Amino acid sequence: MAGTITALVAQKRNKERVNVYLDGEFAFGLAMIEALKLHKGQTLSDEEIERLRALDEVETAHERALNLLTYRPRSAEEVRRKLRESKKNFSETAIEKTIQRLEQAGLLDDKAFARYWVENREQFSPRSIRALRHELRQKGVSHRDADEALVDVDEEDAAYRAGRAKARRYAQADEETFRRRLGGYLARRGFPYGTVRDVVDRLWDEINTQTNSP
Repeated sequence: MAGTITALVAQKRNKERVNVYLDGEFAFGLAMIEALKLHKGQTLSDEEIERLRALDEVETAHERALNLLTYRPRSAEEVRRKLRESKKNFSETAIEKTIQRLEQAGLLDDKAFARYWVENREQFSPRSIRALRHELRQKGVSHRDADEALVDVDEEDAAYRAGRAKARRYAQADEETFRRRLGGYLARRGFPYGTVRDVVDRLWDEINTQTNSP
């Protein structure tokens, strides 16, 4: 595996990466910043080649993780799972070094992610505390971080906001149909029976008041 560097060529698709050729044959790719430390005619030992490949694996995993984070914030476990599923077949060592690097840079923070997730759900798709906790656990967020993010959630208000839009759709239904459909919808979002009952009562009264008002 040891050999002499015969060429260092910038990749066509990614100018920030360089292909390293040993003894006239392609050996591996490197980030530009690492390739700048090499030169033609330099002899690399087996150990040096292995170190450079391991270094580049971490760099590639880091780039993949950064790309994932451009779409939305993610938990550390989400990123870990995505890297494990990657076609690049990243080693566990490379994955864990990537996670550590992102956490140190403040780009992975499960506490912040949990707050983001809850706030996003609260704004666009209200759910029960139980449902939110389940979602956070699926994302790999710890019980402690999930509990901290959920401490200020007003479950009855969330149920009301979740049910209000649906209630308009059932406004022309009879009371039994209204209660069954709206109650089922809220129950599927994880809200407890008592909260569902109170919210359905409130929305039924509001619709009747609006319908009967002059």
